[in-house]
This record gives sequence, C-alpha cells and structure tokens, in this order.
Amino acid sequence: QVQLVESGGGLVQAGGSLRLSCAASGRTFSSYAMGWFRQAPGRQREFVAAIRSGSSTYFPTYYADSVKGRFDISRDNAKNTVYLQMNSLNAEDTAVYYCAASSYFGDYGSASRYNYWGQGTQVTVSS
Repeated sequence: QVQLVESGGGLVQAGGSLRLSCAASGRTFSSYAMGWFRQAPGRQREFVAAIRSGSSTYFPTYYADSVKGRFDISRDNAKNTVYLQMNSLNAEDTAVYYCAASSYFGDYGSASRYNYWGQGTQVTVSS
C-alpha cells in the first residue's frame, strides 16, 4: 500500500511558477513510476508528466505536449518524494493536480496504469 500526499498548490499569476511536491509512504518508493495528472472543472483528468522507477540518478521522463518545455518532473528516492516544477503558467494550467504511483512498465500517460492516487492539490492561475 502506498499513500500519496500532494502539496505546493495555490494561486499564482500568469507567467509565474509553482513547485508541487508529492510525498509517498512505504519503503518501495523507488520501484514505482510516478506521474502527475490534472483535472480542470468540466474536463476529464489528463496526463501531465511521468518519471520512471529505479535506483539510479537518471530517470527517463515523459510530458504532455501542452506542458513540454515549461514543466519539469523529478524525484528524490531518499525522501520518497516526486516534484513537479511548473514555469510560465497560464490560465489553461488551472486544475486540481494529482500525484499517482504505478507498479507497471510503460504507457505512463494512461491513468489506468496507476495503482495509487493522492487527493490532489489545487492550482489556480490568474490572468
């Protein structure tokens, strides 16, 4: 069982930055791929970014086209934490952001591949 707790959301002006954190419980954090998804009002949950599992210092990452070049996902296995650095935010980034953990390999953009989910943190970008 993995429990995930997101933090770092809030209100920011367009063009600003936020860093989300997701703290995971358990001793096997490094064995899970981690992802960030978001859901805006009236819209379906969508993939944002993912980072592969492992115990090395390099982890392959994946991004939705809408955030590529603006967002950066990283992980610190020693702290059981995954981060999402969000830069150049715009109003379309307003959503609840969810952290998720996957024990599967591949297809990291699909929500169905993730076993565990956090409760979400609200990000609001004012224009």
